[in-house]
Amino acid sequence: MKNKVRHVLGISGGKDSAALAIYLFNKYPQLDIEYYTCDTGKELEATYQLIKNLEIYLGKKIILLEAANKSHEDPFDHFLKLYGGYLPSSGSRWCTRKLKLDPFEKWVGDDPVISYVGIRGDESREGYISKKTNIQSIFPFRKNIWSEDVISKLLKNEQISNMANWYALTGAGKLPRILEIVEEPISGKFTQNEKLDALLDLDTRAFNQMVFEYLKTTHYPLSNCNEFELTDNEEVLIREDIFRVLRDSGVGVPQYYEKVSFEVNGQKGEYARSRSGCYFCFFQQKIEWVWLYEQHPEKFKLAMEYEKDGYTWMQDERLEDIIRPDRIRQIKEDQIKKASKANNKKSSYLIDILDESDGEGCASCFI
Repeated sequence: MKNKVRHVLGISGGKDSAALAIYLFNKYPQLDIEYYTCDTGKELEATYQLIKNLEIYLGKKIILLEAANKSHEDPFDHFLKLYGGYLPSSGSRWCTRKLKLDPFEKWVGDDPVISYVGIRGDESREGYISKKTNIQSIFPFRKNIWSEDVISKLLKNEQISNMANWYALTGAGKLPRILEIVEEPISGKFTQNEKLDALLDLDTRAFNQMVFEYLKTTHYPLSNCNEFELTDNEEVLIREDIFRVLRDSGVGVPQYYEKVSFEVNGQKGEYARSRSGCYFCFFQQKIEWVWLYEQHPEKFKLAMEYEKDGYTWMQDERLEDIIRPDRIRQIKEDQIKKASKANNKKSSYLIDILDESDGEGCASCFI
């Protein structure tokens, strides 16, 4: 007897995971998805409001997962003490493991699980991939909905004959051309990504159906399913689509994504947050710290109180230094320059400028 597969979706408080919940709810109502959120105790109020709005829209409770739930302190403060006041950083992301991943993996246990992840079609990152074999990640917003581990195993040269057989089961209309690509081995002249893109471009549905046939021969959670609804999906959603989904649904865009105007030396600029998560997230840019200081001064003050015993949120600057009037002016001037350079880029969203300037951040945190 096949094991019952659980379908789960983590609500981080960010725009992408919220839009994914709405998207799957409307497009695949037959999926019995369990929604959850990992609360650090250090989120902005807009995060909690988004979760409430989603619960109303979905008509379902979003399960609260909390690390150290028997502690009298917020989860972050509990573990900060255990780490001797050592603040998390890009080189030591204990917050992600202790506050997000551990509670999630404990909650799912050993059940076969499909975890839906809100990475968009205009992003080039992979996101959270669990090392537990009973958890399989799916990316519905992308053209390639499958995780890197699945693709790398499937497209190995030794799988060529098997791939041809699995494709034969799909009824693909362009099968002769597809098989030409399948039979061309991966090499320095024809990389895995090139082969993947070629197959997806020819027939995305057929590719998905072929992958599903492969998964039936594995121990991945989808091997327990007789069918998988998303194999027929050919949609690709990018940032503009995410905002549209949120606004059209009535759930709304979290307040911290909405740009706020400022003026410095007669020049006008705008700032906002680029991500959800803790208000003191160390992946924030300088301009986002200024945003926090000016828009949520009480939260900025709390963040400052964590900087002691030589530990700081930023490697090169303390929070008390970043809020000097001359430093704020400099940071805002730099932001205006960045925005000016980005004027000719394709997106009109301020957070695009923030994202591109400071990398991807911690993808694992946003589950």
